[in-house]
Amino acid sequence: MSKSFDKYQKRRLISSYFSVIISITLVLFLLGVLGMLVINAQKVETHFKEQIALSIDLKENVKEIEIAQLQKNLKLSDYVKSTRFISKEEAAEIAQEENGEKFMDFIGYNPFQNSIDVYLNSEFVTLNKLEEIKTNLLQKSYVDEVRYDVDLVSLMNKNVKRISFWLIAISIVFAFIAMLLINSSIRLAVYSKRFIIKTMQMVGATKHFIRRPFIWKSIRLGILGSLLAVAGLVVVAYYLDKNLPELNLLSNPTLFASLCTGVVLLGILITWISTFFATQRFLNLKTDDLY
Repeated sequence: MSKSFDKYQKRRLISSYFSVIISITLVLFLLGVLGMLVINAQKVETHFKEQIALSIDLKENVKEIEIAQLQKNLKLSDYVKSTRFISKEEAAEIAQEENGEKFMDFIGYNPFQNSIDVYLNSEFVTLNKLEEIKTNLLQKSYVDEVRYDVDLVSLMNKNVKRISFWLIAISIVFAFIAMLLINSSIRLAVYSKRFIIKTMQMVGATKHFIRRPFIWKSIRLGILGSLLAVAGLVVVAYYLDKNLPELNLLSNPTLFASLCTGVVLLGILITWISTFFATQRFLNLKTDDLY
């Protein structure tokens, strides 16, 4: 009977430790993903901003040497990331592929113009700077029109600020929730040993002596859970870097390593604090209150 009870107690203890590790792993993994998003928010913002093109439509009488000179000047400008020349014939082919119809057979001529698509560095993708660039380009005699999506630029800049704010806010809230969940799991694990704690106290053991094995055990669980969370983060980061290489999520391994280290340290810190206060609570309880 005693052996079966001991086995039952051991199974309960293992189940309790397992639930603590799972809680720590899941919470720290999600917190790490949020941290990854916050750290790489600037990169994501830069990537999407640099996909917006400024289109320069050229006049019919423009010479090839003028086009080459314009492209050279653009590439030397501090606001330009890359340029692409699109001839009127290429523009017509693109339009036909998109529409699925040979519209030139109906209208009898090519309505498009030679143009240059300019992709800007992200810091210049604002309405004020784009308008300034447009004004400068229109001063050239062979430039007919300069176009960009005003609504898209305006919407993107507004949403980037909102997303950055909410990412930080959600990360703070989630960090608080993480502490509560991990604290709750550890308190349940300590609760199962409340009688052992009280017995040790009654035979003269000091509070520090009683707390020490519980804290070290929880720290080991915290390290194990946080390492599993880090393994999950590495898998997610590798997957995203492989499928979305333009985001360059792993371009700064030192920063990613700092995030993983922070996850491990957070796991240790939360488990240490939670165990300290959980054991302190039962140390301060009277024997009758344990029931």
